Order: sequence, then structure tokens, then C-alpha cells
Amino acid sequence: MDKSGFILFSATHIGAILFFIAVVIALFIGRNQFRQYGEKLKYVERTAACILLLLELLYHLWMAVTGRWSLADSLPLELCSISLLVAIVLLWSGNRHVIDFVLFAGIGGAVQALLTPVLDIDFPHFRFFHFFLTHIGIILTGLYFVWVKGYVPTLKGVFKAFLLLNALVPLIFIINLVVDGNYMFLREKPYSGSLLDYLGPYPLYIVSLEVVAILTFLFIYLLLRIGESAERKRSSVE
Repeated sequence: MDKSGFILFSATHIGAILFFIAVVIALFIGRNQFRQYGEKLKYVERTAACILLLLELLYHLWMAVTGRWSLADSLPLELCSISLLVAIVLLWSGNRHVIDFVLFAGIGGAVQALLTPVLDIDFPHFRFFHFFLTHIGIILTGLYFVWVKGYVPTLKGVFKAFLLLNALVPLIFIINLVVDGNYMFLREKPYSGSLLDYLGPYPLYIVSLEVVAILTFLFIYLLLRIGESAERKRSSVE
């Protein structure tokens, strides 16, 4: 194998996962300190939005320059690509109508992507940093709006995100047919290992993925609500 090729659970992959865990822990530990900045956080949020947008634009520029860009697989129509754009809008505008999509679809998709990346270039290439920083950015954005901005996840939000995701599927399926693409893996499984390998053959895995999606959203909801309840109890005791 090409030494520049990405290897699942290699030292660089595990390092990226450990970095992800570290920044999530840091955000959780520092949540109360962040809250003290009040309106000043808007500048941090918009700076983060600009960084994520710049990373994505540079990625598309790199693909164009290297001849990798094509309608079939370079449009921002994967779940994480869509989640990234929504996260950028959320960070820039603070529009809470889009939080649920980032919180459930975004985090659910990004965590799975971090564990089983569809990636062919390893550290220290720009693509490696783009992949992990943008996916970590999606997750941090969702957690930030819960832990720092005080958004309370709801079951209504879970089903809102699920319905919105399903509303996108027919549109993306049609685009796949037009451009001969495989966005959201609606026509076949990815070439590298992923969760889809355990969900049956095509097209059965798409139905199975629906079940996995709603269960993942509910799991994220329960984790965040349990954490919120524990923090409320600790605050009342203090």
C-alpha cells in the first residue's frame, strides 16, 4: 500500500480520535468559563464559522487544482458536508431553527465518519487535517450550543432532524442519477469499511440505516439530557 494512504486505526487515526476526545472534554470542563463572556462569544462563533468555511473552500480549491473535482463526487451533498454548511450558518447567525440538524444528524454522522473515515490520504497532508477538523467542528458546534449557549435538546428536535434528513434523501437520489454519483451512499456502499457493511446488501442497508439514524439521534438526545440532569442536580446541591 502507498505509504501516503490512510489506514484505519493507524497511529495517525488514533491520534486524531484522541485529539477529538480531548477538545470535547476541554469544551465541557470550560463551559462555565465560556458562558461568562456573554455577547463577546459572538466574535468567537463567527471566527469559527469563517475557519470552517475557509477549510471547505480550500478543500474544493485543492480538488480543482489536482483534477479531483467532479460533479459525481465533489458536490457538498454528503451528510457531513451538509451538516458542515448548516453548522457554519448556525455559528454565524445563531439561528436556533437549525440547531437540531447539527445536534443530531451532524453529530451522529460526524462521529461515525471519525471512527470509519472515507479517506485516502494520511497525515500530514492538508486533506487529512481538513477531514478531521471539519468533522470535529460539526460535533463541537452542536455540543457548544448545548453546553455553553444553553440549548435544551428535545424529542421534537430529534424527529425534526430525522424528517429533514429524509426530506433530503429523494432530492439527493435524483441528483445521483443525473450526475452518476453516490452521495449519501444511496447507490452503493463506500469502498472502505463502514457501518454500512453490517446493514445488509443494497438497497436493504438504506432501510436499515433509517433505523440506525433514529436510534442514534435518540441516543444523543438521552446522553445530553442525562448530562443536563446531572449538572442541574450538582448545581442545586452546591
